Amino acid sequence: MSSHHALCFDAVSKSYGDVVAARSLSLTLAPGEIVTVIGPSGCGKSTMLRLIAGLERPDHGRIDIAGETVADARTWRQPEHRRVGLVFQDHALFPHLDVARNVAFGLDRMPRAERRERVAEVLAMVHLGHLAGRYPHELSGGEQQRVAQARALAPRPAVVLLDEPFSSLDENLRARVRTETLEVLRSTGTTALLVTHDQTEALSIGDRVLVMRDGAIEQAGTPSEVFECPVTRFVASFMGDADFLPAHVHDGRLDCEIGTLSTDPAWADLDRDVEVVLRPHEVALLVDPSAGSEVVAVEYHGAFVLHTVRLGSGRTLRSWQQHSVRHPVGTTVKVTVVPGVTPVLLEGENAISGPLPSAAAGTVGPSSG
Repeated sequence: MSSHHALCFDAVSKSYGDVVAARSLSLTLAPGEIVTVIGPSGCGKSTMLRLIAGLERPDHGRIDIAGETVADARTWRQPEHRRVGLVFQDHALFPHLDVARNVAFGLDRMPRAERRERVAEVLAMVHLGHLAGRYPHELSGGEQQRVAQARALAPRPAVVLLDEPFSSLDENLRARVRTETLEVLRSTGTTALLVTHDQTEALSIGDRVLVMRDGAIEQAGTPSEVFECPVTRFVASFMGDADFLPAHVHDGRLDCEIGTLSTDPAWADLDRDVEVVLRPHEVALLVDPSAGSEVVAVEYHGAFVLHTVRLGSGRTLRSWQQHSVRHPVGTTVKVTVVPGVTPVLLEGENAISGPLPSAAAGTVGPSSG
């Protein structure tokens, strides 16, 4: 059924005792697609990788790799017989083997001349041909990371799994190795699933982002969908900073403590209590001695300055300002929303998306007001 998919999860579940690590996961990766997986510790990210690699067996469901079933109720294919490449954060290189022999490790079933040729080819891809004879301890962290990547790519896997591959690198190096890794994955047309706990990484690398929570995929979408249209409060707060204000929608108007905000035409018939999700880049500040809000903290971040503002109600909002704008603590400001922003609305834990028939208003649950 899935011959044109690089990877397919069909209702895959896995429990350890009474802890559910994967609840009925369904997911499809197209060839060449790079998907990032993010979520808090213990949400099931690593279990998902272990299930694909064959290090864990699913309790239910089916896993296909490149159109072949590798795990279901009747089928079980050992890890070495799955077309999967692995890159871990500690690189896991063999210290007693040089770079070329590390990369050749998964190619033992290939004739020697062909193996030598393939090793040279993948080392050239990651720009490490000149280091083929070096040992892991003679390499920098970034170079070790690239050897691990070359080793994963050498057997031409259908999918490469990267488990927090950059987390052991320092900040400056991390951005560079990330860019290089992405270039190699793209230039080779590799299908990849990359687990991270870093929001910036998840958004900047993935064609799609999966946000996981409690063993389930809470949202899957393009980086901009997940960031700009979170489907739940959890996704909104997990994918970047978010503040929440009580609000009311009535006749297409959205009123909250900072005024009437622009609305979605789909909300015309609503009459209900909601919460507005506001991200710091959506919040505008205007110095106004007669306004009822005041700056309570200012944090300098180089290009931007994060201002925390206390509203009349005592609630706080955060606002990014260009580095040249600094309102000292104590400044009285009027708080508004940057023009053109239609904020996300939550009702309870879930976002309100698209048109909601007013008839349904009573069925969603009691108003939180």
